[in-house]
Amino acid sequence: MTKTRDLLRARYANAFEESGLSALELGSPVLDTVFAHRSVRAFKPDPLPPQTLELLVAAAQSAPSSSNLQVWSVLAVEDPARKDRIAGYAGGQAQIREAPLFLAWLVDLSRLQRLGEHTQKPVDGLHYLDTFLMGVIDAALAAQNAVTAAESLGLGTVYIGALRNHPEEVTKEFALGPGVFAVFGLCVGWPDPARPATIKPRLPQRSVLFREQYHANEIEREVSSYDTAMRDFYASQNLPRASWIEHSLQRIASAADLRRRDRLYEALRGLGFQLR
Repeated sequence: MTKTRDLLRARYANAFEESGLSALELGSPVLDTVFAHRSVRAFKPDPLPPQTLELLVAAAQSAPSSSNLQVWSVLAVEDPARKDRIAGYAGGQAQIREAPLFLAWLVDLSRLQRLGEHTQKPVDGLHYLDTFLMGVIDAALAAQNAVTAAESLGLGTVYIGALRNHPEEVTKEFALGPGVFAVFGLCVGWPDPARPATIKPRLPQRSVLFREQYHANEIEREVSSYDTAMRDFYASQNLPRASWIEHSLQRIASAADLRRRDRLYEALRGLGFQLR
């Protein structure tokens, strides 16, 4: 299980603690794929094998769905001109242009809305925040299944949250109808070995794992070693030795730092979501 242990050490910057015989001894290629995840932002131009998209969607549809309502859809984009426009809406991210496949993951309440209209049944429950949240959760679960499937095939992926920076423009670009909203995007392609991605360390488990009841730890003790690990990680990538603490707090310092997403509620209302 050397590979699994090495991956865990990379994920926790050599801070993963083992004690005696553990589930690690069982071994699992699925766990190795999960632990090896990294965000790939540099892709080769090579096309994907035939039916890759269909396999990824099958993996996505194998994810759980609340009450089996399946209030999500996915939109595949391969046209270079459209990807270029999407990149513009998402802050000019080059990986959107480079990746042969871009997937937009959608909350899709329209399917049930249209079924209600067709059968003349009430669908008032679609207009509540929980139903919209259900669509977001279902889309995220489906997308992560697709990510794991793609990476098991040797492909690289990276999520694009900046799809929410310009929701009205994205809605128009994708011709989304009432009750459909693009929550985030996903680039899929062959990683460029000349510009490799690396496993990024995560917070120690004591920061995110609680047993029986939640309790806040002493925050400086909790993240100080991680902050050092992230500085070292950035330096290893020939990037400025930035502080994770400063970076994270700056990202939420003001409405302006949300990069136009502070108006998301306004945009959703404008697009017809009532969110009671």
